[in-house]
Amino acid sequence: MLEYEKSGEIKTKSIDLLDLSPSTDVRALVDEIRRAEPLITASRADQVKLLIQRLQDKLEQHKDHKFYLFKVLRAHILPLTNVALNKSGSCFITGSYDWTCKLWDTASGEELHTLEGHRNVVYAIAFNNPYGDKIATGSFDKTCKLWSVETGKCYHTFRGHTAEIVCLSFNPQSTLVATGSMDTTAKLWDVQSGEEVFSLTGHLAEIISLSFNTEGNKIITGSFDHTVSVWDAATGRKVYTLIGHRAEISSALFNWDCSLILTGSMDKTCMLWDATNGKCVATLTGHDDEILDSCFDFTGKLIATASADGR
Repeated sequence: MLEYEKSGEIKTKSIDLLDLSPSTDVRALVDEIRRAEPLITASRADQVKLLIQRLQDKLEQHKDHKFYLFKVLRAHILPLTNVALNKSGSCFITGSYDWTCKLWDTASGEELHTLEGHRNVVYAIAFNNPYGDKIATGSFDKTCKLWSVETGKCYHTFRGHTAEIVCLSFNPQSTLVATGSMDTTAKLWDVQSGEEVFSLTGHLAEIISLSFNTEGNKIITGSFDHTVSVWDAATGRKVYTLIGHRAEISSALFNWDCSLILTGSMDKTCMLWDATNGKCVATLTGHDDEILDSCFDFTGKLIATASADGR
Protein backbone atom coordinates (compact mmCIF):
# COMPACT_ATOMS: atom_id res chain seq x y z
CA MET A 1 0.00 0.00 0.00
CA LEU A 2 1.34 3.40 -0.98
CA GLU A 3 0.30 6.45 1.01
CA TYR A 4 0.71 9.87 -0.59
CA GLU A 5 -0.57 13.44 -0.32
CA LYS A 6 -2.56 15.12 -3.09
CA SER A 7 -4.03 18.61 -2.74
CA GLY A 8 -3.56 18.40 1.01
CA GLU A 9 -5.44 15.06 1.21
CA ILE A 10 -3.87 11.74 2.26
CA LYS A 11 -4.60 9.08 -0.37
CA THR A 12 -3.66 5.41 -0.74
CA LYS A 13 -2.91 3.14 -3.66
CA SER A 14 -2.32 -0.63 -3.71
CA ILE A 15 0.26 -2.53 -5.76
CA ASP A 16 -0.61 -6.07 -6.85
CA LEU A 17 2.15 -8.55 -5.84
CA LEU A 18 0.06 -11.72 -6.10
CA ASP A 19 2.61 -13.47 -8.35
CA LEU A 20 5.49 -12.88 -5.91
CA SER A 21 7.35 -16.07 -5.00
CA PRO A 22 10.58 -16.90 -3.13
CA SER A 23 12.35 -17.19 -6.51
CA THR A 24 11.21 -13.81 -7.91
CA ASP A 25 14.04 -11.49 -9.04
CA VAL A 26 13.45 -8.59 -6.66
CA ARG A 27 15.62 -6.07 -8.51
CA ALA A 28 13.78 -6.73 -11.79
CA LEU A 29 10.42 -6.53 -10.01
CA VAL A 30 11.27 -3.17 -8.41
CA ASP A 31 12.33 -1.82 -11.82
CA GLU A 32 9.02 -3.02 -13.29
CA ILE A 33 7.03 -1.40 -10.47
CA ARG A 34 8.92 1.88 -10.86
CA ARG A 35 8.17 2.00 -14.58
CA ALA A 36 4.45 1.55 -13.89
CA GLU A 37 4.21 3.67 -10.74
CA PRO A 38 5.56 7.26 -10.79
CA LEU A 39 4.96 7.60 -7.04
CA ILE A 40 8.01 5.38 -6.44
CA THR A 41 11.01 7.61 -7.09
CA ALA A 42 14.67 6.53 -7.25
CA SER A 43 15.16 7.54 -3.62
CA ARG A 44 12.40 5.08 -2.55
CA ALA A 45 13.61 2.11 -4.64
CA ASP A 46 15.80 0.59 -1.90
CA GLN A 47 12.94 0.86 0.62
CA VAL A 48 10.56 -0.93 -1.76
CA LYS A 49 13.21 -3.60 -2.43
CA LEU A 50 13.57 -4.23 1.31
CA LEU A 51 9.78 -4.54 1.77
CA ILE A 52 9.53 -7.05 -1.08
CA GLN A 53 12.43 -9.10 0.31
CA ARG A 54 10.61 -9.26 3.66
CA LEU A 55 7.49 -10.52 1.89
CA GLN A 56 9.60 -13.16 0.16
CA ASP A 57 10.97 -14.28 3.51
CA LYS A 58 7.43 -14.65 4.86
CA LEU A 59 6.39 -16.74 1.86
CA GLU A 60 9.35 -19.06 2.43
CA GLN A 61 8.62 -19.43 6.15
CA HIS A 62 4.99 -20.45 5.65
CA LYS A 63 5.58 -23.05 2.92
CA ASP A 64 5.48 -25.99 5.34
CA HIS A 65 3.85 -24.24 8.28
CA LYS A 66 2.57 -26.47 11.07
CA PHE A 67 -0.27 -25.15 13.24
CA TYR A 68 -0.57 -25.92 16.92
CA LEU A 69 -2.52 -24.65 19.93
CA PHE A 70 -0.64 -21.57 21.13
CA LYS A 71 -2.73 -20.13 23.94
CA VAL A 72 -6.22 -20.30 25.47
CA LEU A 73 -7.66 -17.06 26.84
CA ARG A 74 -10.60 -16.90 29.20
CA ALA A 75 -11.71 -13.75 27.45
CA HIS A 76 -15.24 -12.85 28.54
CA ILE A 77 -17.83 -13.80 31.13
CA LEU A 78 -20.35 -14.65 28.37
CA PRO A 79 -19.92 -16.36 24.95
CA LEU A 80 -17.93 -14.74 22.17
CA THR A 81 -19.57 -13.59 18.95
CA ASN A 82 -16.59 -12.77 16.71
CA VAL A 83 -12.80 -12.47 16.61
CA ALA A 84 -10.66 -10.29 14.30
CA LEU A 85 -6.89 -9.80 13.85
CA ASN A 86 -5.06 -6.68 12.76
CA LYS A 87 -3.00 -7.00 9.56
CA SER A 88 0.30 -7.93 11.20
CA GLY A 89 -1.34 -10.28 13.70
CA SER A 90 0.23 -8.43 16.64
CA CYS A 91 -3.14 -7.91 18.32
CA PHE A 92 -6.73 -9.07 18.00
CA ILE A 93 -10.22 -8.20 19.22
CA THR A 94 -13.09 -10.24 20.61
CA GLY A 95 -16.79 -9.37 20.69
CA SER A 96 -19.16 -10.86 23.23
CA TYR A 97 -22.67 -11.26 24.59
CA ASP A 98 -21.36 -9.41 27.68
CA TRP A 99 -21.82 -6.10 25.72
CA THR A 100 -18.06 -5.47 25.39
CA CYS A 101 -15.23 -5.75 22.88
CA LYS A 102 -11.73 -6.53 24.19
CA LEU A 103 -8.36 -5.81 22.58
CA TRP A 104 -5.56 -8.34 23.19
CA ASP A 105 -1.83 -8.63 22.60
CA THR A 106 -1.40 -11.81 20.55
CA ALA A 107 2.05 -12.87 21.75
CA SER A 108 1.51 -12.36 25.49
CA GLY A 109 -2.27 -12.81 25.72
CA GLU A 110 -2.42 -9.58 27.73
CA GLU A 111 -5.69 -7.64 27.66
CA LEU A 112 -4.90 -4.13 26.35
CA HIS A 113 -8.33 -2.46 26.46
CA THR A 114 -11.96 -3.23 27.23
CA LEU A 115 -14.24 -1.22 24.94
CA GLU A 116 -17.38 -0.50 26.95
CA GLY A 117 -20.42 1.55 25.98
CA HIS A 118 -22.78 -0.67 24.00
CA ARG A 119 -26.08 -1.55 25.64
CA ASN A 120 -26.50 -4.99 24.10
CA VAL A 121 -24.54 -7.81 22.43
CA VAL A 122 -21.42 -6.72 20.50
CA TYR A 123 -21.81 -8.86 17.38
CA ALA A 124 -19.77 -7.43 14.46
CA ILE A 125 -16.18 -6.22 14.92
CA ALA A 126 -13.34 -5.11 12.62
CA PHE A 127 -9.97 -3.35 12.46
CA ASN A 128 -9.40 -0.71 9.77
CA ASN A 129 -6.74 -2.88 8.09
CA PRO A 130 -4.12 -2.36 6.76
CA TYR A 131 -3.68 0.60 9.15
CA GLY A 132 -4.93 -1.06 12.31
CA ASP A 133 -5.32 2.12 14.37
CA LYS A 134 -9.14 2.00 14.64
CA ILE A 135 -11.79 -0.56 15.59
CA ALA A 136 -15.47 -0.62 14.64
CA THR A 137 -18.05 -2.50 16.72
CA GLY A 138 -21.64 -3.22 15.70
CA SER A 139 -24.23 -4.16 18.29
CA PHE A 140 -27.71 -5.50 18.85
CA ASP A 141 -28.34 -2.06 20.44
CA LYS A 142 -28.68 -0.80 16.79
CA THR A 143 -25.51 1.34 16.95
CA CYS A 144 -21.96 1.11 15.63
CA LYS A 145 -19.05 2.61 17.56
CA LEU A 146 -15.62 3.71 16.32
CA TRP A 147 -12.68 3.31 18.74
CA SER A 148 -8.99 4.19 19.03
CA VAL A 149 -6.69 1.15 19.22
CA GLU A 150 -4.06 3.15 21.07
CA THR A 151 -6.24 4.62 23.83
CA GLY A 152 -9.48 2.60 23.75
CA LYS A 153 -11.40 5.90 23.48
CA CYS A 154 -14.68 6.02 21.51
CA TYR A 155 -14.49 8.50 18.62
CA HIS A 156 -18.07 8.24 17.33
CA THR A 157 -21.35 6.42 17.86
CA PHE A 158 -23.19 5.89 14.58
CA ARG A 159 -26.97 5.97 15.11
CA GLY A 160 -29.62 5.43 12.45
CA HIS A 161 -30.40 1.72 12.14
CA THR A 162 -33.75 0.55 13.52
CA ALA A 163 -32.68 -3.04 14.26
CA GLU A 164 -29.60 -5.07 15.22
CA ILE A 165 -26.30 -4.48 13.38
CA VAL A 166 -24.90 -7.87 12.36
CA CYS A 167 -22.10 -7.07 9.88
CA LEU A 168 -19.70 -4.22 9.19
CA SER A 169 -16.59 -3.35 7.20
CA PHE A 170 -14.11 -0.51 6.68
CA ASN A 171 -13.27 0.52 3.13
CA PRO A 172 -9.58 -0.05 2.25
CA GLN A 173 -8.84 3.68 2.55
CA SER A 174 -10.28 3.73 6.09
CA THR A 175 -12.47 6.72 5.27
CA LEU A 176 -15.81 4.87 5.48
CA VAL A 177 -17.46 2.25 7.67
CA ALA A 178 -20.31 0.20 6.23
CA THR A 179 -22.88 -1.45 8.51
CA GLY A 180 -25.51 -4.06 7.67
CA SER A 181 -28.61 -4.54 9.76
CA MET A 182 -31.64 -6.69 10.43
CA ASP A 183 -33.67 -3.61 9.39
CA THR A 184 -32.94 -4.63 5.71
CA THR A 185 -30.62 -1.65 5.07
CA ALA A 186 -26.90 -1.01 4.93
CA LYS A 187 -25.43 2.37 5.81
CA LEU A 188 -22.15 4.11 4.98
CA TRP A 189 -20.62 6.36 7.64
CA ASP A 190 -17.84 8.96 7.43
CA VAL A 191 -14.98 7.93 9.74
CA GLN A 192 -13.77 11.51 10.20
CA SER A 193 -17.06 13.29 10.89
CA GLY A 194 -19.17 10.43 12.23
CA GLU A 195 -22.01 11.39 9.85
CA GLU A 196 -24.14 9.05 7.74
CA VAL A 197 -23.10 9.28 4.07
CA PHE A 198 -25.63 6.94 2.37
CA SER A 199 -28.38 4.49 3.26
CA LEU A 200 -28.50 1.52 0.88
CA THR A 201 -32.12 0.40 0.54
CA GLY A 202 -33.74 -2.21 -1.67
CA HIS A 203 -33.31 -5.57 0.05
CA LEU A 204 -36.53 -7.23 1.21
CA ALA A 205 -35.02 -8.99 4.25
CA GLU A 206 -32.13 -8.77 6.72
CA ILE A 207 -28.61 -7.92 5.49
CA ILE A 208 -26.17 -10.34 7.08
CA SER A 209 -23.03 -9.95 4.96
CA LEU A 210 -21.22 -6.98 3.40
CA SER A 211 -17.77 -6.04 2.18
CA PHE A 212 -15.92 -3.55 -0.02
CA ASN A 213 -13.87 -4.47 -3.07
CA THR A 214 -10.10 -3.86 -3.03
CA GLU A 215 -10.39 -0.45 -4.65
CA GLY A 216 -13.11 0.66 -2.23
CA ASN A 217 -15.38 1.94 -5.01
CA LYS A 218 -17.94 -0.89 -4.76
CA ILE A 219 -19.71 -2.52 -1.84
CA ILE A 220 -21.53 -5.84 -1.83
CA THR A 221 -24.45 -6.82 0.43
CA GLY A 222 -25.90 -10.29 1.01
CA SER A 223 -29.41 -10.73 2.36
CA PHE A 224 -31.88 -13.25 3.71
CA ASP A 225 -34.03 -12.31 0.66
CA HIS A 226 -31.79 -14.78 -1.31
CA THR A 227 -30.13 -11.98 -3.32
CA VAL A 228 -26.82 -10.09 -3.36
CA SER A 229 -26.58 -6.44 -4.41
CA VAL A 230 -23.55 -4.51 -5.65
CA TRP A 231 -23.50 -0.76 -4.94
CA ASP A 232 -21.43 2.22 -6.04
CA ALA A 233 -19.70 3.46 -2.87
CA ALA A 234 -19.33 7.00 -4.26
CA THR A 235 -23.04 7.52 -5.01
CA GLY A 236 -24.90 4.91 -2.95
CA ARG A 237 -26.64 3.69 -6.11
CA LYS A 238 -27.27 0.01 -6.84
CA VAL A 239 -25.18 -1.27 -9.78
CA TYR A 240 -26.87 -4.68 -10.14
CA THR A 241 -28.46 -7.53 -8.18
CA LEU A 242 -27.24 -11.13 -8.28
CA ILE A 243 -30.22 -13.52 -8.41
CA GLY A 244 -29.82 -17.29 -8.44
CA HIS A 245 -29.60 -18.67 -4.91
CA ARG A 246 -32.66 -20.51 -3.58
CA ALA A 247 -32.18 -19.66 0.11
CA GLU A 248 -30.69 -17.06 2.46
CA ILE A 249 -27.24 -15.64 1.66
CA SER A 250 -24.53 -16.31 4.26
CA SER A 251 -21.48 -14.65 2.66
CA ALA A 252 -20.62 -12.35 -0.25
CA LEU A 253 -17.23 -10.95 -1.27
CA PHE A 254 -14.98 -9.85 -4.15
CA ASN A 255 -11.67 -11.47 -5.06
CA TRP A 256 -8.51 -9.33 -4.85
CA ASP A 257 -8.52 -8.00 -8.42
CA CYS A 258 -12.30 -7.33 -8.26
CA SER A 259 -13.03 -9.53 -11.30
CA LEU A 260 -15.09 -12.14 -9.45
CA ILE A 261 -17.72 -12.28 -6.71
CA LEU A 262 -18.22 -15.32 -4.46
CA THR A 263 -21.54 -15.90 -2.68
CA GLY A 264 -22.45 -18.62 -0.18
CA SER A 265 -25.98 -19.64 0.72
CA MET A 266 -28.15 -21.74 2.98
CA ASP A 267 -29.15 -23.60 -0.23
CA LYS A 268 -25.91 -25.65 0.21
CA THR A 269 -24.15 -24.02 -2.76
CA CYS A 270 -21.65 -21.29 -3.55
CA MET A 271 -21.94 -19.28 -6.76
CA LEU A 272 -19.18 -17.50 -8.66
CA TRP A 273 -20.14 -14.34 -10.58
CA ASP A 274 -18.46 -12.11 -13.15
CA ALA A 275 -18.09 -8.77 -11.33
CA THR A 276 -18.16 -6.76 -14.56
CA ASN A 277 -21.67 -7.81 -15.63
CA GLY A 278 -23.20 -9.71 -12.70
CA LYS A 279 -23.57 -13.00 -14.61
CA CYS A 280 -23.09 -16.36 -12.88
CA VAL A 281 -20.02 -18.23 -14.19
CA ALA A 282 -20.12 -21.31 -11.90
CA THR A 283 -22.15 -23.01 -9.18
CA LEU A 284 -20.15 -24.95 -6.59
CA THR A 285 -21.97 -27.99 -5.20
CA GLY A 286 -20.98 -30.86 -2.94
CA HIS A 287 -21.94 -29.84 0.59
CA ASP A 288 -24.80 -31.69 2.29
CA ASP A 289 -25.93 -28.79 4.46
CA GLU A 290 -26.02 -24.98 4.61
CA ILE A 291 -22.91 -23.00 3.57
CA LEU A 292 -22.00 -20.88 6.59
CA ASP A 293 -18.99 -19.00 5.17
CA SER A 294 -16.79 -18.83 2.09
CA CYS A 295 -13.67 -16.97 0.97
CA PHE A 296 -10.99 -16.62 -1.70
CA ASP A 297 -7.30 -17.15 -1.00
CA PHE A 298 -5.11 -14.06 -1.49
CA THR A 299 -4.50 -14.85 -5.18
CA GLY A 300 -8.20 -15.30 -5.94
CA LYS A 301 -7.47 -18.71 -7.51
CA LEU A 302 -8.65 -20.94 -4.66
CA ILE A 303 -11.93 -20.91 -2.71
CA ALA A 304 -12.64 -22.27 0.77
CA THR A 305 -16.15 -23.10 2.00
CA ALA A 306 -17.41 -23.96 5.49
CA SER A 307 -20.68 -25.79 5.98
CA ALA A 308 -23.01 -27.03 8.68
CA ASP A 309 -22.23 -30.54 7.37
CA GLY A 310 -18.91 -30.28 9.27
CA ARG A 311 -16.76 -30.27 6.14
